[in-house]
Amino acid sequence: MRVSLHYSEKSNNFAGLFSFSESNKGKRFGFYADLVSAFQYKVSFSIKNHISMLDNLRNFSIILGSASPRRNELLSGLGIDFKVQTIDVEETYPDSIPGISIPMYLAEKKADAFADYLNESHLLITADTIVLLDNQVLGKPTDREDAKRMLKQLSGNNHQVITGVCISTADRRKTFHTVSEVRFAELHDDEIEYYLDHFKPYDKAGSYGIQEWIGYIGVEQITGSFYNVMGLPVQRLYCELKKW
Repeated sequence: MRVSLHYSEKSNNFAGLFSFSESNKGKRFGFYADLVSAFQYKVSFSIKNHISMLDNLRNFSIILGSASPRRNELLSGLGIDFKVQTIDVEETYPDSIPGISIPMYLAEKKADAFADYLNESHLLITADTIVLLDNQVLGKPTDREDAKRMLKQLSGNNHQVITGVCISTADRRKTFHTVSEVRFAELHDDEIEYYLDHFKPYDKAGSYGIQEWIGYIGVEQITGSFYNVMGLPVQRLYCELKKW
């Protein structure tokens, strides 16, 4: 068996070539051992390079205070180790708060729920996302009819997606928000029905996920961060973490 590994600086990854000679076809165990070893080395090398970019966080145990699989995926993209821990918080806010400030208020409210659990070794990240259409807040739909109503409102219109993020330690807090402008094409009733049938976006603000089918066929234009629309403005978050 021959194992060839090639490292690409551009992608920060290894590419591997594994091949058997006729005489080695029976030595399957050795092949798999080498494959696992190469994979472990690739992962270790990649993670070390990523973490070194946020080496200032090496003494923190990082917590993502969100059950959102999308935020989990996006934070993983920064190459940092973290654990997910959630505390149920009622996502309510005073009527007097301007729409653009609601996500920051809710992100801080989620962080406050962890106040009795944080110590000096913890760094907590919490977030909240809303959709704002003509100053009307579109949160998570209550049911199918509510989701259909929201998508009909978004059809053919521009709206804002605002994510508030709160970074907290035992003695420090930073809260910020990011705004993205999104324009939807006209959505036909059968397209809305298809999306609701197959994707059931009842856990998403505005009743849609831009990374899903509806984003492929419906989104005409985005101004600002795509990942913010998914639920976490990772570029801004990375910049804030680098300054921590």
